[in-house]
Amino acid sequence: MQEDILHIRALRIAWNELTDSQRELITAAKKMTANSYSPYSHFAVGAAARLANGQIVSGSNQENAAYPSGLCAERTVLFAANANFPDQPVEALAIACFTSGRFTAQPGSPCGSCRQVMVETEHRYGRPMQILLYGEDFVYQFNSASDLLPLVFTDLY
Repeated sequence: MQEDILHIRALRIAWNELTDSQRELITAAKKMTANSYSPYSHFAVGAAARLANGQIVSGSNQENAAYPSGLCAERTVLFAANANFPDQPVEALAIACFTSGRFTAQPGSPCGSCRQVMVETEHRYGRPMQILLYGEDFVYQFNSASDLLPLVFTDLY
């Protein structure tokens, strides 16, 4: 038997340390929390993706009484970007969470399904995307969705 230890790399960044481009993308994600339809969880999530052409595509989580018919913000925005701009890779994805009348202090984390879609988007375009997880206290930056899902399921297996 052999034990393997898997490590992921994340940068913890203060708001004032972010680039203008990163702040713009996070602000778009924060704005999208207002468009969330989350009457069951009361947990609004907004996401914004910057495409290679500079276009920003935004989305929010959409719940449904017939669970699991709803969709997370991350998949909403990535599917919209892939459908409307099929030739444009996603360069960066920002995610923000809002609950109990405020943005979360700690960054929210994508669910497993969203992580898989994020990695598949990277594989589709053959390049990584930067992931920005917003929290009021700090932002986590990942250089690839694969950092969030180290044992990823792909068509390579």
